[in-house]
Amino acid sequence: MEAASFSLSWFVMLLLLGCGIRLTLHTGFFQLRGLPFILRNTVGTLLSRDPVPDKKGISPFQAMTTALAGTMGVGNIAGVATALVAGGPGAIFWMWVSAFFGMATKYAEILLAVRFRVTGEDGSYRGGPMYYIQRGLRAPGLAAVFSVLCALCALGIGNMAQVNAVSTAMDTAFGVPAWASGSAVAALVCLVVFGGVRRIARVTELVIPMVSILYLFGAGAFLWLHREGLADAFGLILREAFALRPMVGGAAGFGITRAMRYGLSRGVFTNEAGLGSAPIAHAAADCKSPRHQAVWGIFEVFLDTIVVCTITALVLLCAHGGRLWWNSGLDGAALTAAAFQSVFGMAGARFIAVSIFFFAVAAMLGWCYYGECAVGYLTGGARCARDLYRLLFVLCILPGAMGDLTVVWAVSDSLNALMALPNIVALFALRGLVGTKDPGRSMAETAPV
Repeated sequence: MEAASFSLSWFVMLLLLGCGIRLTLHTGFFQLRGLPFILRNTVGTLLSRDPVPDKKGISPFQAMTTALAGTMGVGNIAGVATALVAGGPGAIFWMWVSAFFGMATKYAEILLAVRFRVTGEDGSYRGGPMYYIQRGLRAPGLAAVFSVLCALCALGIGNMAQVNAVSTAMDTAFGVPAWASGSAVAALVCLVVFGGVRRIARVTELVIPMVSILYLFGAGAFLWLHREGLADAFGLILREAFALRPMVGGAAGFGITRAMRYGLSRGVFTNEAGLGSAPIAHAAADCKSPRHQAVWGIFEVFLDTIVVCTITALVLLCAHGGRLWWNSGLDGAALTAAAFQSVFGMAGARFIAVSIFFFAVAAMLGWCYYGECAVGYLTGGARCARDLYRLLFVLCILPGAMGDLTVVWAVSDSLNALMALPNIVALFALRGLVGTKDPGRSMAETAPV
């Protein structure tokens, strides 16, 4: 199963990269050309208070933090370490490449999600790939396939895999048994998700900025103490991105293909551009226009991969003089924890464990909302079906915390890849609705159909 999962994931990853390149060309490199518009409508709005959203939606910033909750999870701490160990330092360069083109992909899918969203019976906005596949592509069967895969993915990669990382980290750093950390996470998630998207948005609006700032502060302190090694770390990333020779110092050789493979795949895993999950959160926003909300997707990918993942990679490449990542025998979150522990002692490992806890819980909140929206689409918005899915999501947390998730990871990788396929088809087919020479067109020109 693992080989089949990897082959499928590699194939879909190349499709996602091709989709990102095509959309980048179609929009005239909007992630660069539209930078003033992007900054003005993302960072610029943070300087003034977001308008209070009406009863139909949440604020654009809340939508972004809810979507970011689904991406700023284990991938930023464990995924980067996995890419580095498996693909070498050059993999980080290819993560940057995936992020650059992923910005165009996420921009496009959010724009389409807002454009084709609908208003539910309770007055809330509902949208995502299932809606623009049905209403834009006129393919309700394909939309249903996406929804089924999304609901299943949320239980696997968005739930059991996340809480398993939490239980492992808490046991290693604090000696907390898996059942205890799993029970605590289940209680927290239950308290939030049954309050609906507005409660999820209020929690992620507080948690994601707070934990991100704390993590960046801790990583920044680490890098300040290792500032003499930063130039070498950047040089190693750029050299090994195209290396054809074994690395010096006894490490295994990393070819271009290996670096690309793991860099691109981990990049997609961390920012989820093209997967189709984040647009579900953004579609709930009370925004000026589809284009104004879509630029938050560009900011989201930049913050997630270019900033946070790069800082994690630099920490790993600077720890123990650059030797830790290839000769410690560690991988994933354990490697990142060991890097922080090398400077801050046990407090460093505990800092990583706490960061994983908050990032993972926030990710679970985001993914539960994605899954319930998918179920809502399949059942015509039936409230009881959404509540049952929330209950199922909570019930899966404790087994995820205590079990061996080897099979769950393998199945989740395949489901993630399959989930992306309908979204890729829709993005290619509907790209004509995305490109524009004037990123600041009026709301009337970009209003939902």
